[in-house]
Amino acid sequence: MRTSRFRFGAALGAVAILFGASACGGLGAAEDKKSGSSPVPELGSDQKVSITFESYNFGQAGPWTETFTALIKKFEQAHPNIKVTAQKPQGNSPNPAADAVSSVQNETASGNPPDVAQLGFGDLDYAVNGLGAQPLDDLVGKAEVRKNFGGAHPYATRAQTLGDWSGKTYGVPFVFSTPVLYYNADLFKKAGLDPAEPPKTWDEVAKAALAIKKKTGKDGHYSDCLTKIATDWCFQSMVRSNGGRVISEDRSELTFDQPPAVEAVEQARAMVKSGATPKLNQEQAYTEFARGDMGMILETSAVQGLFMKGSKDKWDLRATTSPGFGDKPVVPTNSGSALFVYAKDQAKQRAAWELIKFLTSDQAYTMISSKIGYLPLRTGLVDDPKGLKTWAQQNPLIKPNLDQLTRMEPWQSFPGKNYIQARNEMLDAVEKAVYQGADPKTTLQAARKQADKLLPKK
Repeated sequence: MRTSRFRFGAALGAVAILFGASACGGLGAAEDKKSGSSPVPELGSDQKVSITFESYNFGQAGPWTETFTALIKKFEQAHPNIKVTAQKPQGNSPNPAADAVSSVQNETASGNPPDVAQLGFGDLDYAVNGLGAQPLDDLVGKAEVRKNFGGAHPYATRAQTLGDWSGKTYGVPFVFSTPVLYYNADLFKKAGLDPAEPPKTWDEVAKAALAIKKKTGKDGHYSDCLTKIATDWCFQSMVRSNGGRVISEDRSELTFDQPPAVEAVEQARAMVKSGATPKLNQEQAYTEFARGDMGMILETSAVQGLFMKGSKDKWDLRATTSPGFGDKPVVPTNSGSALFVYAKDQAKQRAAWELIKFLTSDQAYTMISSKIGYLPLRTGLVDDPKGLKTWAQQNPLIKPNLDQLTRMEPWQSFPGKNYIQARNEMLDAVEKAVYQGADPKTTLQAARKQADKLLPKK
């Protein structure tokens, strides 16, 4: 299986960054005086400030760059004293999301970090402890951070703390998804399956996939939970849904070689062996599903727009919640990213906060959700006639994501400066077992031993 050029699952699947700004007075200021710090001053109306905003969305084709460019333009119109220079991460990868952390690391080392950066939740530990993200509770006041989560359409409760570390908010959750099973209702019908009753378990997915392949000649199912290119947000969901974890709750021990993870990999391996899952890379799977030549694909809603475009006037695209293992409860984890502040200058910090507030506003989420497909973290927008109500009614594909948001668990980041290499040890082992026929148990055990060496000493 050759490596894909894209990595939407971890990079785009959806995300978030939390930024808190507080006025110089009021409750926020009182709280900060208690902790011995004070929030950065607000900008004067004629105080000119220039900031950089580094986001992998600016390097993606299709609706991502277009949508975020439009948002920056609207922000500058509302804040004529703040100039925003948008930039994609520096690097050689065709997919800018893969370069996000190393780009900020290199820029920080050279003394020129971006003022605001969009980084994945799987990078949270390093974003805070390795790169030095600013704690927003200290920067703008804890009351203002909380206030930004409120408003007419408050943030979903489970989304609010995704950017927290050691009791403080460092990143404002921005955009993310949970694993969604998209499926081709036309192929279901041709295979004698009821599209009104999509699979609820992995055994049912395997059975439906084989029926589609046998009756239609099309591929049955592809999951983006099983490759390094997608990182591990979706794989974590699979393992959690089987009663396990890839890392212990206290993040002190890797556990991806334990029975629940091994069983999940064995299930996926069996689907490849039976022909229910084809040996495709991410890009090939996206293309095949979008043109109507695959029955099902488990993915982030970040690529929903791509699937909608491919299916329009050609085939019936539908979506359902992530599959589970037997009668065990499904535990969806989130993809995506948060917005972090790395500015050191107080005026830039305040301007950065204003940008974050705007990018996580009702107006921004209305655009982001309707044009890209990410979850509106201000979920009340889907019931607001002036927000996303009409769009949500016309796009039932959003419903599985909203349903899973109420029971979502956070995507856990690996600790230490070598966390990416440790994570890749795990995902390389998963790929070898699923697509190359290696024994799941021994392969995962060997990978865990290697990954242990890359983590901080206990």
